[in-house]
Amino acid sequence: MDKIEYWLTLPIIQVGDFTLRLADLASAMGIIVLTVIISKILTRAATLAGERTRAQDQNIYVVNRVLKYLVYALGTVMALSELGFSFDKLAIIVGALGVGIGFGLQSIVNNFVSGIIILFEKSLRVGDFIELPNGLLGEVREVNIRSTLIRTLDNADILVPNSDFITNQVNNWTLNDDVRRFNIHFSVAYGSDLELVRKAGLEAADQVPLTIHRDNLMPDILIRELANSGIECSLSVWTEGDLVKRPGLVTSTYLTSIYNSLAAHGVEIPFPQMDVHMRD
Repeated sequence: MDKIEYWLTLPIIQVGDFTLRLADLASAMGIIVLTVIISKILTRAATLAGERTRAQDQNIYVVNRVLKYLVYALGTVMALSELGFSFDKLAIIVGALGVGIGFGLQSIVNNFVSGIIILFEKSLRVGDFIELPNGLLGEVREVNIRSTLIRTLDNADILVPNSDFITNQVNNWTLNDDVRRFNIHFSVAYGSDLELVRKAGLEAADQVPLTIHRDNLMPDILIRELANSGIECSLSVWTEGDLVKRPGLVTSTYLTSIYNSLAAHGVEIPFPQMDVHMRD
């Protein structure tokens, strides 16, 4: 016991009046470990309570994140206190951090505050399918302190600073629901019967199980342009569900159905043509 007490009271760092002993360091590390354990227990309990009360997944996610931040903040303060930092010294450190924020930590604080706004405003939720200003499509996987994790259609994970979602325009495809309209472009040759084209296009839409048939959400065929090589058409169709997050697959499915339907009705699909005049 005497040896253990000796090692625990052995000074590790001594600067002026400040002395850091092994016991203080062990206590601080114990508090950090306990903080992590308590955080996991509380978030798990909140999740189970939310599931029993049938709360929305996003509300459970927000509560878990806030609990995690609060427990970590309290654990950090307690660990620093064990290391000998009193609250007046912590106030000095916070003041120094304030000066640091003024010089170089603005973006970190901005992203942190933006993350809190995103969590409580619920304009961006886990599972939402979004389109970034650069045209990148992806699903929201996590909303963290500094950044938001986006998983693209190529299964690549991208970290986007939270402030980008506050200051820039972001297209959220599934904010209020998962119903979305797709415009599937295709061409037919000049001389084609447009009524037959319309019939073939609508039959193609009916053959795809994704198609919605509701009031104001019915599929339709539109003539977009009388182009150089043919008549440009568009199938306007509404879909819903998880496949809305896979626009490439949806477009491919409808194009395949359109191609088969046009071929079955004998409608010609044009290809670029050029007349060449030879001079002697």
